[in-house]
Amino acid sequence: MNGSVIFSNIKETYRSIYRAAVKCERDPAGIKLVAVTKTVGIDAIISAIESGLRIFGENRVQEAKQKIRSDEAEALSEKIEWHLIGHLQKNKAKEAVGLFDLIHSVDSGEIAASLDRHAGNLNKIQRVLVQVKLSDEESKYGIDEAELIGLLHRIRDMKNLKLEGLMTIPPYFEAVKDAQPYFRRLREIRDSAEEQGFSLPELSMGMSHDFEAAIEEGATYLRIGTAIFGERNKI
Repeated sequence: MNGSVIFSNIKETYRSIYRAAVKCERDPAGIKLVAVTKTVGIDAIISAIESGLRIFGENRVQEAKQKIRSDEAEALSEKIEWHLIGHLQKNKAKEAVGLFDLIHSVDSGEIAASLDRHAGNLNKIQRVLVQVKLSDEESKYGIDEAELIGLLHRIRDMKNLKLEGLMTIPPYFEAVKDAQPYFRRLREIRDSAEEQGFSLPELSMGMSHDFEAAIEEGATYLRIGTAIFGERNKI
């Protein structure tokens, strides 16, 4: 996909975000676009940066490393952020801390402790979100709602992690309205946790096909790939 198409797609995506935000009386400036670059080549990523995007999300640590450490990306590293939005295995935690500004997918105390240890070794404060599992799908990761508060307490006590919010991935529905209850539930869980003293300003939810519904329910990070880069290649 050439740069002009990517630029056009980004403009249209931002228009859609703006319209959805205004419709539910939210400030569009409070909604951040994470461009999902799984299987997307570095040339397309550079085109997206030149078109104004600043946050990029990767699903896999190894694939991300090749891009983040590329000469092209490192030359622009001060302008952009890299987020890990896919499942994180414990044996990848050290590399993840070295690569990502924000990790959306912390889902256990074990992962949190590993990130905290590796961040301490790098004298880094690692920004994290906790992924909450709200569906019964075996393919979805995340901590169960009933165990969330305990994990939040653990993370809050860790010296090298900065807890910023929650993330979820609902099942895929053809009808966007069917995903909306999952987004609403994450917001309700966040609100309840904040009543218990946690500060969780960020909600990472909503992708290319359902982000308008996520905006209505309070999303602050939208993870959008297809709408910008087209259908991704299967790997």
